[in-house]
Amino acid sequence: MTPIQVIIAYYVVAVSVSTILLSLPMTKQKGVHVSFIDTLFTAASSVSVTGLSSVDVHHTYSTFGIWILMGIFQIGGLGVMMLSTFFYLILRRRIGLKQRQLIMTDTNQFSMSGMVRMLRDILVLIFGIELLGTLILGIYFIPHYQSIPEAMFQGLYNSVSLVTNAGVDITGHSLMPFANDYFVQIISILLIMAGAIGFPVLLETKKFLSIKNALIPFRFSLFVKVTTLTYFILLIGGGLFIWLLEFKHFYAHSSVAEGFFNSMFLSATSRSAGLETIDSNLLSVPTLILVSFLMFIGASPSSVGGGIRTTTFAITMMFVYSVIRGRTHVYVFGRELYQEDVRKSLAVTFCAGFLCMLAIMLMAQTEPHAPLMAIIFEVLSAFGTCGLSLGLTPDLSVAGKIIIIILMFIGRIGILYSLLSFRNKNLPKNAIRLPKEKIITG
Repeated sequence: MTPIQVIIAYYVVAVSVSTILLSLPMTKQKGVHVSFIDTLFTAASSVSVTGLSSVDVHHTYSTFGIWILMGIFQIGGLGVMMLSTFFYLILRRRIGLKQRQLIMTDTNQFSMSGMVRMLRDILVLIFGIELLGTLILGIYFIPHYQSIPEAMFQGLYNSVSLVTNAGVDITGHSLMPFANDYFVQIISILLIMAGAIGFPVLLETKKFLSIKNALIPFRFSLFVKVTTLTYFILLIGGGLFIWLLEFKHFYAHSSVAEGFFNSMFLSATSRSAGLETIDSNLLSVPTLILVSFLMFIGASPSSVGGGIRTTTFAITMMFVYSVIRGRTHVYVFGRELYQEDVRKSLAVTFCAGFLCMLAIMLMAQTEPHAPLMAIIFEVLSAFGTCGLSLGLTPDLSVAGKIIIIILMFIGRIGILYSLLSFRNKNLPKNAIRLPKEKIITG
C-alpha cells in the first residue's frame, strides 16, 4: 500500500470505530434509539469534522456521548497520524521511518526532516488555543447557564468544536442566541481561523513572534503568504458581499453593526465550521449561492477543514490570469510556481466540480421532493466539511445519506489524495515522449 492508501485506510478505521462507540447504549439518552445509517452518518460527520447531523444531537446523545464526540472531533480535526504520534510521544516510544513517512503524507508536508518536532509544536499550539478558548468562553457563559460547571462545559465544547471546525450543535440553537453578542462572534471567528488557516501558518507566525534578534531577518514561506492572503480575501470579501446582498433583505431592519458582524461570522463559518448565528433558510438565493461557493473552496491545506482548499483556488485563479496575460508560467510574490502544482490545482478544481455536480444530480433523483437549492447547499456543505444546512439532512433517504457520507469523507481526505489512492505503488514512470500536435480549443 502507498502512504496515501494507508492514511485513507486509517480514516476508514476511525469512522468504523467511531460508529461502534456511538452505538453503545451509554452514549445515548435513555429510551433513544438511533438506526445504523444515522449512527454511521454521525460518525462520518464527526471524523470529517463536517457538522451535518441526521439526528438531533441535543436530544439524542448523553453527556458521555458528547465527550465521545469531542474526542472524535480531535481525531478528525488534527488527523489520525498526528494524534497517534502524540501518544507515541507520551509513551516515549521511538517513531520509525515508516510512521514519519505517514505523518508527512497526512500533514501534506514535503520533507520528513523535523517532522516530530513540528507535530509537537502543532499539538501544543492547538491544545493551547482550545484551552484559552475554553477559559474565555466558559467564564463568559457563566451568566447564561444555571451553574458554573455547565457554563465551563459549554465553553470547552464550543472551543473544541470551533477550533476543529466540527460545528456539531448540542444546544439545538447553535450560536443563534448570540446573534447580537459581538464578543462571542469575534472569539468564535478567531477560533475558527486558528483551525482553518493552516498549521504551517500558525507555526511560522509563532516563529516570527519568537525571534528576538532583529538582525536575523525572517521570511515567510510562499505557501504561508499565498494561503494567508487568499484566506483573508475570501473571509473579508465574502463577508462584505453577504452584507451587501442582504442589506435590503434579511438585514433590512437590523443595525449596521448587527448586519456586518453576522455577515463576517457567516463568511468565516462557511469555510468549514458550520455553526451559525442566523437561520440560513431566511437568506436570499444569491447569498446561498455565494455561501455555497465559499463552502466549495473550504479551508487551507494542512488544516482541519475540507473543500478544494484556498491554495488550489488561488493557483487556479492565477493560472487563468496568466493565460489572459499570455504568460506561459504562473508567477506570484516574485516566485514562479512549479508546473506540477499548477496541474494538480487544475485537476483538483475540475474533479471536485465534477464530483459535486454528479452528487447533485444523484440527490435530485434520491430526494425528488427537496428543493434544488437545498440539495446544492447540502452537497457543497458536505464536500467542504462545513455543516451548514437548509434543514434537508434529517429528511434524507438512505441513498442520500450514503452520498453525503462519501462526500464528507472525500472532503476531509482531500480530492487529490482520493485520486492518488488509485495510483499503483510500483507503476513505472513513462519516459517516452511522443510527437506534439496542436488542437483547437475555446
